[in-house]
Amino acid sequence: MKVSKGRSFLFRIPEGEEFGAFINGFAKKHNVLIGTVTAIGTLRNPKIGYFDEESGRYRVMELSGTYELVSLTGNISIKDGEPFAHIHVALGDSDGRLWGGHLIEGEVFVAEVFVQELLGEILERKPQKNGLALWDAEGL
Repeated sequence: MKVSKGRSFLFRIPEGEEFGAFINGFAKKHNVLIGTVTAIGTLRNPKIGYFDEESGRYRVMELSGTYELVSLTGNISIKDGEPFAHIHVALGDSDGRLWGGHLIEGEVFVAEVFVQELLGEILERKPQKNGLALWDAEGL
């Protein structure tokens, strides 16, 4: 799929907001239908996970406390008719350990965010037999 750059947004999410919900709302408000998202900052009591192929569900790890948002990367596409951010994170704890995975939930302490809108065909996440909602695969 060929895309081109659209608008670029640089902003800070207010303290106390849930990261994913805020990005979804931002994308809807600004009509960002396809894009990328990156961020740095700090999250409180984040929930992260990875997809367990055997069970067909996410295994969720609930972390307690404040974690440095070392890296956040993701994309925005359409799911169930609305803009949806699919986000992965690397989170650092106070002992220097790194936790990573799919961001399920995270309360913002500080979040500095960059969203790059992309223009092109709409990418829509559709339910798959494996339990995930994915874009159509593109053959070569």
